[in-house]
Amino acid sequence: MSRLAKKWKYIRVLFGVCLVCYAFAAQAQPSFTINNNYKRVKLPFKLVRNMIVLPLTINNKGPYNFVLDTGVGIVLITDPTLIDSINVASKHLIKIVGLGTGNDYEAYITTGLNFKFPDITGTNISAAILKEDQFSLSSYAGIPIHGLIGYEFFESFAVKINFSDSTLTVGALKNIRVFNKSNKLPITIEDRKPYLTTNVKFTDGRQLNCKLVIDLGAGHQLLLENQDNRNYVTMQKLISANLGVGLSGPITGFLSRINEIELGNYKLKNIITSFIDSDSTKLNSIRRDGNLGINILKKFNLVIDYQSGAMYIKPGIHFNEPFEHDMSGMEYYVQGPDFKRIIINRVEQDSPADESGLEPGDEILGINFKTADKMTVEEIDDIFKSRADRSLLLEVVHNKKREMVILKLKRRI
Repeated sequence: MSRLAKKWKYIRVLFGVCLVCYAFAAQAQPSFTINNNYKRVKLPFKLVRNMIVLPLTINNKGPYNFVLDTGVGIVLITDPTLIDSINVASKHLIKIVGLGTGNDYEAYITTGLNFKFPDITGTNISAAILKEDQFSLSSYAGIPIHGLIGYEFFESFAVKINFSDSTLTVGALKNIRVFNKSNKLPITIEDRKPYLTTNVKFTDGRQLNCKLVIDLGAGHQLLLENQDNRNYVTMQKLISANLGVGLSGPITGFLSRINEIELGNYKLKNIITSFIDSDSTKLNSIRRDGNLGINILKKFNLVIDYQSGAMYIKPGIHFNEPFEHDMSGMEYYVQGPDFKRIIINRVEQDSPADESGLEPGDEILGINFKTADKMTVEEIDDIFKSRADRSLLLEVVHNKKREMVILKLKRRI
């Protein structure tokens, strides 16, 4: 289950490169439209492990849970069982050259799908359907996740994302009421993804103007790619990390911090940053320096408008939260029909979890006398990055035996 690394976002690299040309050729112009002559529509969403999750129907089947993701260039159905449920009229099987260290995979391409949100309809949409579920997003999220949707949705409207009340408002920019006193940032749309260029300051005093994908589907804060022999790797404090997963396996690199990133009038400091190995960037079709993930974006309420080439930002309820990383040194996923069993899938060497004797395959039954089945995955995440030197009492199943383990959190970055 190593593919369940928290930053699973590299699925969109493959689809931006391998499928976009096919999507353009195979379909008529897709579009989402607002029904009933409404000027705007408000949709509630759930923020689940830093994923914006919306229910929708496909060909009048569902509802299905989809992640809203600006980094996706074509609709991606990650649950292959949907191919029998949504009455696909025609499909073509293609082999995908993925990103990572494993084998290539296959996906079906289909056209002419009809998507529906409340008061919003999308017609004649193309999608890629994985032949096998390579990402297990449901096990990561703790709820069923069936796919990801991005470009087709964002190119149809201005999209207002209010993290303060977990709502989306869509419509023409003039109808959705941009936040008062917001900053307007210019963006470009290239290869069906939004980009901004901004200043990044490193711990050694260097400053770089970086071109970044605005990536709502990336669970990290900031990711930088080591392109053109730029030597980002000058940090003294860093940890090796499994940064994500591509269709060909794990994406490797390390985590450290940068001093600052500028977004309009705002300067965010001490940012945890993922640095991807240079040999993992081979499929990028657009020259770029990395991407800006949801752990930074959710600090603001946003309006993203592809038509006018602008993103508006205003600080929200998460703005003053510190940037922290997991302090346990382990990754875990949920299992079972009700997504209540917490299973460890990776333990970092010399981390607190490793020093406590925890191993992949162990099950977490409880934390500080609260049973795990009474907690959400987000609550468990928050505990494991709550405070350095905090001691936790874990009840686990280890080597088929129930044990009590003391885990002392450690800030590793």
